[in-house]
Amino acid sequence: MPPPRPPGQSRIIFDSAIGIGFGRQISDIPANNGMKDNKKLSGARRLARSESAVRDQEERLRAILETAVEGIITIDERGLIESFNSASEKIFGYQAAEVIGKNVSVLMSTPHREQHDGYLENYQRTGQARIIGIGRETFARKKDGTLFPIDLSVSEVKLSDRRIFTGFIRDITERKRLEKENLEISEREQRRIGQDLHDGLCQHLAGIEMLSQVLADKLEPRFKDSAARATEIAKAVREAISQTRLLARGLSPVTLESEGLMSALAELALNTEKIFHVRCAFDCPEIIKFNDHAAATHLFRIAQEAVSNAIKHGKAKKISIQLHAQADGISVRVNDDGVGFPEKFSGGSGMGLRIMQSRIGMVGGTLRVEQNPAGGVSVCCRAPRKTGGSHGRKK
Repeated sequence: MPPPRPPGQSRIIFDSAIGIGFGRQISDIPANNGMKDNKKLSGARRLARSESAVRDQEERLRAILETAVEGIITIDERGLIESFNSASEKIFGYQAAEVIGKNVSVLMSTPHREQHDGYLENYQRTGQARIIGIGRETFARKKDGTLFPIDLSVSEVKLSDRRIFTGFIRDITERKRLEKENLEISEREQRRIGQDLHDGLCQHLAGIEMLSQVLADKLEPRFKDSAARATEIAKAVREAISQTRLLARGLSPVTLESEGLMSALAELALNTEKIFHVRCAFDCPEIIKFNDHAAATHLFRIAQEAVSNAIKHGKAKKISIQLHAQADGISVRVNDDGVGFPEKFSGGSGMGLRIMQSRIGMVGGTLRVEQNPAGGVSVCCRAPRKTGGSHGRKK
C-alpha cells in the first residue's frame, strides 16, 4: 500500500477528452538521475498543466452559466434536474438545491406538466422531436404557483455514456404586456376607423345618393337618358354604402359586443360571401355563450385573419368556420379548400401568423395551423374558459 498522501499534493485524474490516464501522485515519481528522469519529470509537468487547464475550463464554463441572463437548466434522460443556474433561481423563485434531483415537470404548466415524461419517452423511442431543437413560447410555473409566459429552447447534448437536455428560458412577461397594449391600441384604432366609416363616410354617401335620386326625378320628364344615368349613379352609391357598412362592421364588430362570439362568427361568414363571392359556411352544433369578451375578441380576429388569408393567399372557393364548446374552453376552426402553403413555406414568417400567435398568447390559448391532406389549410385556435363562463344547450 502506498504511503498516505501529504496534504496539499495533487493527483493526476483520468480524462478521456484530453488523454490523461490514472497515475500516481506526483510526489511518488522516483527521483532518478539522467535523461530518463528529466523525461518523466517533464511528462508529469505536462499532465499537471493539462489538469490545470481542465479546471480552468470548468471554472470558465461555470462562470458563464452563473452570469447568463437566461435561465439554463439541464436534465437527464429521466427528466430529473441536474443543474439550475442563478438566472433560473430568479425566474422561478426556487433555490437550486430545492429542485436538483426533482422532475422538471414541477416548473411546467398544465397540460405539459402531466405529459412531459411521455414526450421524453416518445423522443427516445422514435427520435421524433416535438420540442427539442425548436424554440417556442409556452407557460411555466413559479414556486408560488404563478403561471407566466416564457420563451423556451431545448437542445440535446450527447455524452460518451448518456445524454442530457438543456433548456434555455427567458421570462417574456414584459414583452407580452407590451404586445397586449399594442393589440389593444390596434383594436381601439380599428373601432375608431369603423365608426368613422359608418357614421361619417356612409352618411356622406347617403346624401350623395339622395341628391342623385332627386336629380333623376327632375330630369325624368324632359331628359330620360340623363335621368337614367342619374338613377344608375344613385344605385352605384347605394352599393358603395353597403360595402362601406360591411367594412365598418368588420373593423368594429358591434355584434361581438352585443350578441357574442357565436353571432359575430355567423355574421363574418355571411359578410364573406357577400363581399368576396365565395362559399363560407358557419357551423356551431350548440348555442354557446362565452362571457370572456377579451378572449372572444381575439378568437374572432384570428378567424377573420384566417378567412382573409384563405381568400387572398389560398385562392379558396369554399371556407367553413366552426365553433365548438369544450369541457374547459372553446375552440374556433377555419378550414378552406385553397392552394395551401408553398413547399418552402417558413412557419411563422408571415405577419398575419405572428399576429395570430400573439393574440392567442394573450389569452393563454393554443394555435394550430396545418395543411389539410385533401388540400387547403386548417387553422384551429382554442382559449380556456374563465370560471363562471357558460356554454350551451343543444339546438
